[in-house]
Amino acid sequence: MTRRGWLLFGTLGLVWGIPYLFIRIAVTELDPVVIAGGRTALGAVILLPFALRAKALRPVLSRWRWLLLFAAVEIIGPWVLLGHAETRLNSSTTGLLIAMVPIVAAIILTITGQDRLGPRRISGLALGLLGVALLVGLDVHLDDLVAVGQILCVVVGYALGPIIITRRLADLPAIGVITGSLVIATAVYAPFAVVLRPTAPVSGAAIGSVVVLAVACTAVAFMVMFALVAEAGPARMTLITYVNPAVAITLGALVLSEPFTVGLLFGFPLIVAGSILGTWRSVPPAGVGQAGASPKSSIRSRSPSRRADSRA
Repeated sequence: MTRRGWLLFGTLGLVWGIPYLFIRIAVTELDPVVIAGGRTALGAVILLPFALRAKALRPVLSRWRWLLLFAAVEIIGPWVLLGHAETRLNSSTTGLLIAMVPIVAAIILTITGQDRLGPRRISGLALGLLGVALLVGLDVHLDDLVAVGQILCVVVGYALGPIIITRRLADLPAIGVITGSLVIATAVYAPFAVVLRPTAPVSGAAIGSVVVLAVACTAVAFMVMFALVAEAGPARMTLITYVNPAVAITLGALVLSEPFTVGLLFGFPLIVAGSILGTWRSVPPAGVGQAGASPKSSIRSRSPSRRADSRA
C-alpha cells in the first residue's frame, strides 16, 4: 500500500474508533435521539453540496425503498441504540462488542448462500463468540444485559447494511447513497429530537461531541473511506475493523479513565482474532457469484465483511 494509502488507513481507523468516546460524553446531557439527529443533520448539510454538484441524488431516488432499508439498519436504528447502550456500558466495552460485525456478516452471508464456512472460519467464529462471552461474563452486570442486547442489534444492523449496498445499491454513486441516507435519517429523527430536546443548558463538551460525531465520524469518515477504497481496494479497507476497538479502548482509558478490565484483557484478543479468522476469504459455493457489482462499482467500498461502521 502506498504512503497515501497508509495515511488514509490511519485516518479512517481513528475517526471510526472515536465515536464511542464522544457518544459516551454526549449521553450524559443529551437524549440519544437528539445526538443521532444532530449528527445526521449536520453530516447531511456537509455532504449535500458535494452530492448536488456531482448530481448523485437523482439516480438514488429510483431505489428509494432499498435506500430507506439501508438507512434504517445502518443509521436510524443503530445510532439511537448505541446512545442508549452507552448510558449503561463504557465506551471500551461498546467498541469491542461492535467488532463482532464481521463475524455476524459472515454468518449471514453463509445462511443466504453467498459464502461458506471452512474449518478455519468456524474456529474464528467460535473464538469470537468466546471472547464476547468472556467480556460480557466478566465485565457486565445483570442489569446491563439490555444494553448488551441493544449493541447486538446494532451489530446485526451494521452487518446487514453493507450487504444491502453490495446487492442492491452497488451501481449508484456512493456520495448519493450516503447523503440520501443521512437526509432520510434526519427526517425520521427530527420530530422526536424536538420533543426530547434538552430543557437545561448544555455544556460545550456535549455540543462539541455531537459536532465531532457529525463532522469527523460521519462526513469526513465516509469521504476518507471512498478515497481509501480507490487507493487500496475494498479488501484492505475492511482491515479497519480490527483497528477500531483498540482506538476505542485506548481513548476510553486515557480520556474517561475507564479501567482495562479482565474482560477486556481476555475478550479483546479473542474477538479480534476470531474476526480475522471468521472473515478469512473462502472459495464461494459453486454457482454463487460475489456479493456485489463489478470492481468498478462506485460503492464496492462497503464490502459485506466491513465493520464503521461504520460505523458508529
